Amino acid sequence: MDATLSAPPTAQVQIALGERSYPIAIGAGLFDQPGTYAAVPQAAAALIVTNTTLEPLYAQRLQQALAGRFRAVHTVVLPDGEAYKTWETLNLVFDALLSRGCDRKTVLFALGGGVVGDITGFAAASYMRGVPFVQVPTTLLAQVDSSVGGKTAINHPLGKNMVGAFYQPQLVVCDLDVLKTLPPRELSAGLAEVIKYGPIADAAFLDWIEANVDALRAGDPAALAHAVQRSCEIKADVVGQDEREGGLRAILNFGHTFGHAIEAGMGYGAWLHGEGVGCGMVMAARLSQRLGLLDAAQVERLTRLIERAGLPTVGPVLDAQDNAGRYLELMRVDKKAEAGEIKFVLIAGIGRAVVRGAPDALVREVIAASCV
Repeated sequence: MDATLSAPPTAQVQIALGERSYPIAIGAGLFDQPGTYAAVPQAAAALIVTNTTLEPLYAQRLQQALAGRFRAVHTVVLPDGEAYKTWETLNLVFDALLSRGCDRKTVLFALGGGVVGDITGFAAASYMRGVPFVQVPTTLLAQVDSSVGGKTAINHPLGKNMVGAFYQPQLVVCDLDVLKTLPPRELSAGLAEVIKYGPIADAAFLDWIEANVDALRAGDPAALAHAVQRSCEIKADVVGQDEREGGLRAILNFGHTFGHAIEAGMGYGAWLHGEGVGCGMVMAARLSQRLGLLDAAQVERLTRLIERAGLPTVGPVLDAQDNAGRYLELMRVDKKAEAGEIKFVLIAGIGRAVVRGAPDALVREVIAASCV
């Protein structure tokens, strides 16, 4: 694809889940257009959930877009950052719903990145045992990953996303224009989730990312449009086959087992989620190599691409006395662990992922070689 072309018109990717199916709308200038929400159920009230950073940028525009469908459009503003993905913040949403007398037809709108999306989705799954919600992701990471597929959660001090529910939205609105306000660090963090789709599912897409990574970092509209659409297509295909992560969907966690350990061990917010995933992909690729699944040239190729995307490839030291032991301790709390055995997403050649355990000794070698 020529990344110098202008962005294409609106695309739509369908999540095929029977009666819970829904579209992902991708294009420029979508989120503040009333027609974007034509298929969303009408109700007496809507609640926009956003954060302190995004509220002055986008909340009023979304309110105006929704005004014709809802008699009342309320807003609740959450603190910004992964450190606030907690019970206390979740309760702010419940407080807003209850204090305004919102009923079970009230529609929640998640206007923000992954933290806002996860909290809003969990609130929607829980309030009156389930109300409709819409994802309006404002970061690249949320558009290509966290807003799609119905995973909702909050963090626990012992593990990331350990308390939550599978709960699908009615609609996902990926407005490419909102990516223009992303800081470079946030854009790079989103590229980690774009990059992962190549090694796990699509070798040709990995080739394309390598050819266009500079354009992506520069915010080129056509490059971002293709990256978002192809990422959503791959995730939609996986989620459609395995909604609740009984098997195949686990491959979407490539880099996340190591990455979540980094986030929890450093303290939520010290590293962005995408930074943990980027470094985690390098570590998972090295573990794949030690298990004889991937050759050294492909490990180096992936490492170079992650560096070019502006992401860390060297892991932090979480414990000066026993760093590998601390990583292992945190990874055993991971949702993919079974009876204390850590399950890793590994690469068995570019475009093919497998999920399996690995001996602690090999994992320790990888951590020792990957951290300073």
